Amino acid sequence: MPKFLLKRWHGYHVIALFVLATLSIAVLTYYQWIIGLLGFFLLGLLLIYALQAKASFIHDLEDYIATLSHRIHKSGEDTFLKLPFGVVLYNENSAIEWVNPYMTSFINNDLLGHPLEKISKELTTALESKEKKRIITINDHKYLLSFQREEGIVYFFDVTDQEKIKRLYEEEQQVIGFIYLDNYDEVTQGMDDQILSKLVSQVTSSLNRWAQKHDILLRRTSSDRFIAIFNQRTLELVEETKFDILDEIRESTGKEKIPLTLSIGIGSGESSLRELGALAQSSLDLALGRGGDQVAIKHKTGKVRFYGGKSNAVEKRTRVRARVISHALRDFVNESDRVVIMGHKNPDMDAIGAAIGIFKVAEANGKEGYIILDKNELNSGVQKLMDEVEKHDRLWAHFITPEEALEEMTDRTLLVVVDTHIPSLVIEPRLLKKVERVVVIDHHRRGEEFITDPVLVYMEPYASSTAELVTELLEYQPNRIKMDILESTALLAGIIVDTKSFALRTGARTFDAASYLRSQGADTTLVQKLLKEDIEQYVKRSKLIESATIYKGGIAIAKGHPDKCYDQVLIAQAADTLLTMNDVIASFVISKRKDGKIGISARSLGEVNVQVIMEALQGGGHLTHAATQIKGISIVEAEDMLKEIIDDYLKGGEE
Repeated sequence: MPKFLLKRWHGYHVIALFVLATLSIAVLTYYQWIIGLLGFFLLGLLLIYALQAKASFIHDLEDYIATLSHRIHKSGEDTFLKLPFGVVLYNENSAIEWVNPYMTSFINNDLLGHPLEKISKELTTALESKEKKRIITINDHKYLLSFQREEGIVYFFDVTDQEKIKRLYEEEQQVIGFIYLDNYDEVTQGMDDQILSKLVSQVTSSLNRWAQKHDILLRRTSSDRFIAIFNQRTLELVEETKFDILDEIRESTGKEKIPLTLSIGIGSGESSLRELGALAQSSLDLALGRGGDQVAIKHKTGKVRFYGGKSNAVEKRTRVRARVISHALRDFVNESDRVVIMGHKNPDMDAIGAAIGIFKVAEANGKEGYIILDKNELNSGVQKLMDEVEKHDRLWAHFITPEEALEEMTDRTLLVVVDTHIPSLVIEPRLLKKVERVVVIDHHRRGEEFITDPVLVYMEPYASSTAELVTELLEYQPNRIKMDILESTALLAGIIVDTKSFALRTGARTFDAASYLRSQGADTTLVQKLLKEDIEQYVKRSKLIESATIYKGGIAIAKGHPDKCYDQVLIAQAADTLLTMNDVIASFVISKRKDGKIGISARSLGEVNVQVIMEALQGGGHLTHAATQIKGISIVEAEDMLKEIIDDYLKGGEE
């Protein structure tokens, strides 16, 4: 205990004794004044001692406080100057006013008076972003920034070792991939054993070389399936090559005139092998649903990256799946009290034609069928078809509004979605939540967003149109279906529009479907009448085409006038027309739509995957035709975004 505290303790006792002695001497003086005087003399000495003790106590206390304050100040100053992290003080102009010695240990420059960006441009960006913390790199070291903006202070904590450990942990995370040989069974059916053995050996050798090069454990699980196990570091290295194994397999088998390609599904970001396997299978399903010949990588967060997709889906030569799906659809229809059919918003000929085809399936099985239609979302081409439908009393009676559909739905209603698989694009998304059984029939490549838990999915990206798929389902219905001229013509119109009069995405089965519809009375003259356009539309399209410019290697980009609105069909027609021009391998048309959004229609001859480009803008479609709608931006901003994505695509990035 300090001495002055001990003195303080004795001083209290002296005061107490002084009071007691004064009282005693006063009483004694009353009886013996001589003794009393002596007592007062002694009491004076005691008082002098007490005052001296108090003065000494105050002096010692002041010395102690001064010494302690000096020690604390010196200790704080030394500690602050020797802190194992950087401290920077800056003013309201973001100029550096003071730095502690630690900062100068890793930045040798004279910082005082200079702006913060002299330390790092990332520092200025972080400061402007209002972030509380951020990690930046300075001289190959990682620093965690912590801000006190009101005081104008930035702290720099060296987290290089922690980040290295974190990165090492992330790189060692396991990854599982499922590899599938597209159309293996069909391609090898009836193939000579010697040729088949050579083909399998060639593909397996290529895969094994690829796996050995990248340190991947590869095992064959069946004739057309492989499983690959590797880590996150390897995945990043393979992504840098854009999965060139896809091109190698496609080119090597193409030389043998055998259209064999790979589809790869990869799961990452999970520690559980079971969950990784589920992610990998989901990714493979997604890759196959998009037409194959590509890689889908799904992270546990739900984020998906795509690579490849450079070839059209190969048409299946057998109709076994069409027959199986047709019979399954019949069973679902028979188990339902009614069938409600719904296409996408702003329906086209394909959506309306396919919906009418499914209505005929319901009718053939003795069930009531209803087609959902929003009259406010019809373009001019579809409006002509609907004008003809309105003259057809029996068929028109089965078209209902979205509101009526919500009232018609029961627990046993079957909802069939045609020409789309994206929940946000259907005419009435609320119906998806109101029914238990949903069937999806579509010809588009599968996207990330998909209708939840459908009971039956028939998606074939090789098909020219959904109308083609539905026509095949009609052919395999057990009960003979008799269609009238308008019904068969609507389906044929859907095929003709999506194939551009059998010029694009047309296979042998497309002609088979058209032939069947023709035998059912489809009128090609009526189709041409439905597809006619007026002079005003033709002039608008011509002006759109006139604005086109060529961007990088045969990519045509046309823009509409900023103050004019264009119909989505007109935008698509302009893109189709641009594609017929010399040296144009892909076309993009950007314009303002009537709903205020910016619409982009994209077309290609197959050399450019416009689906990947449109997906980067939250759209979708096929390898050769796709589209998107963006709100909240101008035509110029949309063009800049499009060019940026095209540049990335041409460099090899197809995420």
